[in-house]
Amino acid sequence: MSDHASPVDGARVLADLTALRCFGAYKTGVHKPTFSAPHLASLHWLAEKLPDAGLRATIDGIGNVFGTSAKPGLKLLAGSHLESQNYAGWLDGPLGVIYALEAARVINRDPGIPGAVEVASWCDEEGHFGSLLGSRSYIGDVSEAELDAARDRSNGRPMREALRDAGLEGRPRITAEPGRHIGYLEAHIEQGDTLESGGLAIGVVTSIVGIWQYRIAFVGEQNHAGTTRMAVRKDAGLALAKFCVAIDQRFPAISGPRTVWTTGRIRLEPGAPSIIPGEAEMLFQIRDDDPAVIERLEALLHGMADDASAQGPCRVVVERVRTGAPARMDPMFHRAIEAASAELAGGRSLRMPSGAGHDAQVLARIMPAGMLFVPSIGGVSHHWTEDTSDADIVTGARVFVEACRRLLAG
Repeated sequence: MSDHASPVDGARVLADLTALRCFGAYKTGVHKPTFSAPHLASLHWLAEKLPDAGLRATIDGIGNVFGTSAKPGLKLLAGSHLESQNYAGWLDGPLGVIYALEAARVINRDPGIPGAVEVASWCDEEGHFGSLLGSRSYIGDVSEAELDAARDRSNGRPMREALRDAGLEGRPRITAEPGRHIGYLEAHIEQGDTLESGGLAIGVVTSIVGIWQYRIAFVGEQNHAGTTRMAVRKDAGLALAKFCVAIDQRFPAISGPRTVWTTGRIRLEPGAPSIIPGEAEMLFQIRDDDPAVIERLEALLHGMADDASAQGPCRVVVERVRTGAPARMDPMFHRAIEAASAELAGGRSLRMPSGAGHDAQVLARIMPAGMLFVPSIGGVSHHWTEDTSDADIVTGARVFVEACRRLLAG
């Protein structure tokens, strides 16, 4: 199959992505948090499109959208997510859903291609209520108690209330049917600049990092900012700041070549300019695809907290709040994507790890999985200026659909 003969309708792909961009439009991006009105509108838009690809549409009890096929033969699952981070980009998630939809349109109605592509839009990949809740629910890894406890990170809204208001209360949550799929393929923007800076069109994802998140609390003594002498202060905010600097000084010696760490949120109590903070808290995250590296860094983190508590004047407590195991993508998918890239993108592909988490790492726990990246302009993501050129989007769609065809053909 040559580039000009690709059955992918590039204009249709771009039109679908533009339609999704209209839901929750914000500047040149979108604001489409989980279970917001724009997110729900996106789910129903997709459900209405699926029958045109020969698929039966279902929205389940956690907000996952599934398109299932009655076509005989092998089944390949493909998809991504439709919600966004707050005031963020228009392609993070929807790109993979529309590629999956286009693959289903091309493959499912072609009697010459064995099997079918089934489509999934996973709910809450972006973590407004939890951690990869939709895909984890699909593999049976989300309890009813977890849903009872889930709250919107932005406003504290209970997930049960959001499900009720969305009309999803009481619907069953669909779980994977063992043996139904030969695997799962997901496409995504790179969210980095490796492809763009190298003049490349396709990233062949080899692994997805694990994400470990911690809540680090500092307990000091609240007091008057004007009358308390510096020598006797127990300033929790200052202790936090020193701890952040110490992390950057000590982590590099034992980290891996691709380890990254981030302090994403800091809170001081009571947070007034004339009051010495009596308590402080930081949310801290480590990412790597090697669990041994994480174990070393976590041990160091606890050791640093113990040392800081012993030296005073504040007590430091480290609590792990999230663990996301890294995942290896299946070589079968590497080969299919690279062969498709050689045919349709001039072989301008690169094997690379993913530094961001994705639903594919959850699906990889129960079936072979793979991921394809397309370039991000300037490497920007999780911001409303995120973008990818139309040409790169269309090339990615062609490679994705051809990879699906090759996987189903064996």
